[in-house]
Amino acid sequence: MNVLSRIVHQLRTRPAGAFVTEIHPSGPLAATGAEMLQWMGQARTWLRGRELSAGDRVALIGPNSTRWVTTDLALLAEGLVVVPLYARQAADELVGMMRDCDCSLVLVDDDDLRRAVIEAGWEGEVALIDELFTGVSLDAPVHDWSEGDVMTLIYTSGTSGAPKGVMLTEDNIAHMLPVTGEALSEMGAGRTEADRVFHYLPFCFAGSRIVLWTTLYRGTGITISTSLDRLIQEIPVAAPHYFLNVPVLLERVKNGAEKKLKSKGVAIWGLYRASRAAYGRIEAGEGRKRDHLVLALGRKLMFDRIKAALGPNIEFLICGSAPLGEDTQQWFSMIGVPVLQVYGLTETTAIVTMDKPGRVQSGAVGFAIDGCELKVGEHDELLVRGRNIFKGYWGRPEATAEALQDGWFHTGDQVELSSDGRLTVIGRVKNVLVPSNGHNVPPEPIEQKLMEHITGLEQAVLVGHGRPYLTAILTGDIDRKQVDHALHHINESLPHYKRIRRFHHRSEPLTPEEGLLTANGKLKRKAIDQAFADDIEAMYP
Repeated sequence: MNVLSRIVHQLRTRPAGAFVTEIHPSGPLAATGAEMLQWMGQARTWLRGRELSAGDRVALIGPNSTRWVTTDLALLAEGLVVVPLYARQAADELVGMMRDCDCSLVLVDDDDLRRAVIEAGWEGEVALIDELFTGVSLDAPVHDWSEGDVMTLIYTSGTSGAPKGVMLTEDNIAHMLPVTGEALSEMGAGRTEADRVFHYLPFCFAGSRIVLWTTLYRGTGITISTSLDRLIQEIPVAAPHYFLNVPVLLERVKNGAEKKLKSKGVAIWGLYRASRAAYGRIEAGEGRKRDHLVLALGRKLMFDRIKAALGPNIEFLICGSAPLGEDTQQWFSMIGVPVLQVYGLTETTAIVTMDKPGRVQSGAVGFAIDGCELKVGEHDELLVRGRNIFKGYWGRPEATAEALQDGWFHTGDQVELSSDGRLTVIGRVKNVLVPSNGHNVPPEPIEQKLMEHITGLEQAVLVGHGRPYLTAILTGDIDRKQVDHALHHINESLPHYKRIRRFHHRSEPLTPEEGLLTANGKLKRKAIDQAFADDIEAMYP
């Protein structure tokens, strides 16, 4: 039974079970297995009215919804290759990717998006997703996907160049879903009820798609956000056991909580700082009796309330997309919500390593998943081999040959691999700065130090390639005196060639809409260098 057949079997087995639940201001709206099968059948009838053949690429563009999920399944049931794209991306960029993979059909969520892609130059058919759910529901066997067939084409975020279409096969996905399912079972060991999973990240990205498919594959269901502006209200309603995050959100939760506590006066802020210090000593094995008392008081008066905002059932959080700062990971552990890190790339079917319960080490990203081999190559680059490795980049044989060598995928990530197999990601090999003194400086560890030491900091971007010294671009609601103090403290712990001599501050954070971040909050360094060219020059008088 292939992946899609297994998902359809789950829907048929539990016709009254809730598989996808949307959170709306009026309350949760659940779609049952029977309803999803009916909608999936309607969409298949509509698709058969088009001149499409198995293997044709179809772009699917829209925010997360039950209809998005059902359309995804319907396309796969017809043997069509799904190309999920980010709805908030610029229309010309969407058209560029649609042309790159020669889409036969484009499905969008609303009229505004349809007009935008047409005005950006797309000449093929563009239909609204809702049009698929109006006719007779087809009940027919799903397409029989073979192991080597490309099921989906997911474009990279384009942090270091033009996005590339990553070809993921049925075998890639068939390998990954049981692995993730078993890992989630291990994380929730001892719980008798089915997993309650909340999700807010776009399904067009590999990690989100694997989360979605895993819940359907296991038959546990998923609850999805319908508005990022209402996350703080949606999470308690969803009451999840866990949910997937990106570092930027967890850092904002931490910064927001600290800002609120500081506003409550000297006594509360003093207790908070004392509790953090006590927790640090306890974790280091140096805790005293007084530390345990202080921490217990901090939890009763502050940390339990912060935890409650994540829902009454929260057990842990999962974090991926980029390494989470050690300080932030420890902070969540302190409030009683451990964060388990996941590391991977689109090319690895989203996952390479995962934290194991009871073996979490702050700052590291866990151990290789089953069936995945790791080794460290030149420049400390991580190489990966296994069934989770993609087939190649669509229409880019040279890029494929560069990435896949002798059966190993070259990730481009600079790492440390411990003797017991625990992985720590240092940064991207291509991001390494080389100031005029000739030293190699990975920017990510220093940027993370800045994030940990400066309250209110949204983003930190280290600058200095080919320059006489390092500088930084800092964004957010930050206090200059605190920045100066933090820089002094950080610089003291660094060798001279890694010290930050000047910084430029912008109060507004960088955004994907400006083209300076990916949708998951990753820095687009080349675009940032260009956008801040004058400000950077001013830091080198």
